[in-house]
Amino acid sequence: MKLRLGLPKGSLQQATFELFRQAGFRISNNSRSYYPMVNDPALEILLMRAQEIPRYVHEGVLDAGISGLDWIMENEADVVEVADMIYSKNTSNSIRLVIAVAEDSNIKAIADLNGKRVATELVNITKKYLTGQGVSAAVEYSWGATEVKVPHLVDAIAEITETGSSLIANKLRIIATIMESTTKLHANRMAWDNPWKREKLQNISVLLQGALQARFKVGLKMNVKEDAMHKILSILPSMKQPTISKLVNSEWVAIEAVLDEIQVRDLIPALKSAGAQDIIEYPLSKVIP
Repeated sequence: MKLRLGLPKGSLQQATFELFRQAGFRISNNSRSYYPMVNDPALEILLMRAQEIPRYVHEGVLDAGISGLDWIMENEADVVEVADMIYSKNTSNSIRLVIAVAEDSNIKAIADLNGKRVATELVNITKKYLTGQGVSAAVEYSWGATEVKVPHLVDAIAEITETGSSLIANKLRIIATIMESTTKLHANRMAWDNPWKREKLQNISVLLQGALQARFKVGLKMNVKEDAMHKILSILPSMKQPTISKLVNSEWVAIEAVLDEIQVRDLIPALKSAGAQDIIEYPLSKVIP
């Protein structure tokens, strides 16, 4: 038996492949293939646009897939959410679907879109949002390069943004956020009811979540004299409690901890000043809570 898994081709592909690599799945693919090889014989991977994956999962063509919540909602896909994976093409943050207008536009609020034209790839979500706000606007599908359509072709756009830099570069101003979206591992309901496929998906989820947890954490090891141990422990943060091991026939102990990478820059000099020696920082592949 195999699990047929849809992965996003395009902007999210590299970040997804790297996440799977960190989780232990090595995916190899040439630029023209939609069927990459993976070092797990129980997996069959298909690459396709993230926009389409939820529909094929909903219809059972795929057992499971990875795509954004925005596309699951846009396709009105009835799927099982297996895991919420907060990563995107450039960062480990969620993304936003926003409504933006030209910097010098007279449109200041959502109500000002009454009778206006809005371009977006996410037509269904945008229509529902505007209707909920009591706004009647013409919402049209955009085939790409949406930012350049304002103000000459449309009055506003509803666009996915990760950092907002592209909107700023195109002299656009955000007037509302429709929704936040994160990447989801989601499954077809019949596949989820299959015990083997459910267990396989749960195992994949544990590994992927572990890889995400490890992305901004590091391990720290050091040797410390016993009489300086409490001073070291007072300044050493850890996910739980540090591990302490007594060195054989010695007045020294080894201390090991897992902590946020951002803390290390200031922490290592402080640990050194407090008496720690032989300090080793090492990367982590997975952190499984």
